[in-house]
Amino acid sequence: MSEKPGNQTPNTPDVSETELRNMKVDELRNEAKEENIPGTSGMRKEELVKEVAKARQEGGDHSQDKGGGNQSEDTEDAQDLGAGPDGGKVRYGDDSSKSLKYSQEITSTDEEPEREGRSLATTHHEVIRQWAEERGGVPATVEGTEHGDHLGVLRIDFRDKDSNLREVSWEEWFKTFDERRLNFIYQEQRTDGNQSNFFRLENPDREDA
Repeated sequence: MSEKPGNQTPNTPDVSETELRNMKVDELRNEAKEENIPGTSGMRKEELVKEVAKARQEGGDHSQDKGGGNQSEDTEDAQDLGAGPDGGKVRYGDDSSKSLKYSQEITSTDEEPEREGRSLATTHHEVIRQWAEERGGVPATVEGTEHGDHLGVLRIDFRDKDSNLREVSWEEWFKTFDERRLNFIYQEQRTDGNQSNFFRLENPDREDA
């Protein structure tokens, strides 16, 4: 019987990297956690695909060792970096913008834009991280805007020419994001159907984010 590309191990029928690439980032991350693959929170989609495929090809015997404290720690990480304190719901205040009012609220990684070019808004950690990672973006802060030990202006760095951005961890980024009660306003696609990198952060309690 012929095997799919990337699936040459007899006892691993689901190893196909093509199949894994069709999964969402959060689904891949859950698969990686089940395989006890370390460092999943900082991996991009392609890295997750490679690691999950590799773990399955090696037999996945280590996935049986799910007892002890590691599982609870992974579960806590997944919860902390899941929906966030507001369950993904948009935050409103006196200075909420008109664009927020007319944006489609996204509170789950399973929700899709109503149409191409639709303005979207969320506070859902995994939605934001998945959106950024699919575009090669990493969490960052603007150099020189820090306040003591606190991060400065938050950005997503797409590795463009903006050299004044400093990469930070998602944990730091989301901690600041929630402390400032920010909203993430963004697009999945432009009106022409092409992928969009547009986003902005809004604080509904004051004019500047």
